Amino acid sequence: MPQALERADGSWAWVVLLATMVTQGLTLGFPTCIGIFFTDLQWEFQASNSQTSWIPSILMAVLHMAGPLCSILVGRFGCRVTTMLGGVLASLGMVASSFSRNLSQLYFTAGFITGLGMCFSFQSSVTVLGFYFVRRRVLANALASMGVSLGITLWPLLSRYLLEDLGWRGTFLVFGGVFLHCCICGAIMRPVATSVAPETKECPPPPPETPALGCVAACGRTIQRHLAFDILRHNTGYCVYVLGVMWSILGFPLPQVFLVPYAMWHRMDEQQAALLISIIGFSNIFLRPLAGLMAGRPAFASHRKYLFSLAFLLNGLTNLVCAASGDFWVLVGYCLVYSVSMSGIGALIFQVLMDIVPMDQFPRALGLFTVLDGFAFLISPPLAGASSFLSPPCFLDFIFMNGCQSSCLPCPAGVNKHLWGCPASSRTSHECLL
Repeated sequence: MPQALERADGSWAWVVLLATMVTQGLTLGFPTCIGIFFTDLQWEFQASNSQTSWIPSILMAVLHMAGPLCSILVGRFGCRVTTMLGGVLASLGMVASSFSRNLSQLYFTAGFITGLGMCFSFQSSVTVLGFYFVRRRVLANALASMGVSLGITLWPLLSRYLLEDLGWRGTFLVFGGVFLHCCICGAIMRPVATSVAPETKECPPPPPETPALGCVAACGRTIQRHLAFDILRHNTGYCVYVLGVMWSILGFPLPQVFLVPYAMWHRMDEQQAALLISIIGFSNIFLRPLAGLMAGRPAFASHRKYLFSLAFLLNGLTNLVCAASGDFWVLVGYCLVYSVSMSGIGALIFQVLMDIVPMDQFPRALGLFTVLDGFAFLISPPLAGASSFLSPPCFLDFIFMNGCQSSCLPCPAGVNKHLWGCPASSRTSHECLL
């Protein structure tokens, strides 16, 4: 283990917080700009909306499902090295994607490689933040989530600007350089002294095993060590939390993926459509710290799970407004209300998980949590609206009213059950491409 250079709640913790904000903006904020490139990718590869939507699906799925591998790297090399490795992989993925000749290559480069790098950078930064902050952990998580808001604000604007001058290939090449900033952020994350002592148990030597059985047993021990199946079995709160998140994610990423194509389908120009995503991000810059300060007050500490549920219920209900009208000002109002709910979600999502499991088990719990969610992220955009957004809050209310002392994540849904996009044969046509 590396020598601890810093102490928790020290002055360097705020520098690490700033690095975590930037890392979250670069990683979690990036998928929101993929919709900017939908029409160009469809035009380039003569692809349908469903085929194109697999790119953000794979990206977000790998970002979450690679959590256990990230946990292994964090345990072996530490958060600093893992974050820097993630920045290199994300950069290589975007550079390689700029030379892709078909969608299959984009699935692997922009989807798998970039998603893997983003996972390493994002999850290791979340883990190190939990160790650096103890007394102000709620506030730290809320401030760190501001980075996501900044990313949601700036990525679409940067994408629109670069796309007009460089095309999607040149833009992806520039993005490769942008992701290298994760390496700088990772270098700031010095090892920190923790108050959690590792468990030491006297175990009898294992019985002799054949090579084949020994390999299977070693794989089983590795999975058990880095995936929190034991916590899932014995911690009811964690089980409910993971179940609620999986349920909700069937609809959660759809507004971020399809809001821009939806707006363009209603005859908005591309600048207005990109502005809608930026409005959500800009509003969250101010709303997330307020949500974190409120949730961190002692009066609300025991009610975080209910605030979390209410935020997702409001988030899902706002999508009904988005689906009812495609007018620009209606969608602006939708984005503002959506931002209020999203700020509560962003400020509480990791704090709720930290409340459920001890910090010494948090990397394992986060790893399993993200793997299970990754399956939902993978199928959500291609299905585009097959999920329900009102039933998860009802599920949570039922659980909480019956005494479950944990939190889980209810679900907003996509903006509509339809897939929007323009056929490659006509960039100005508004006929749906199925």
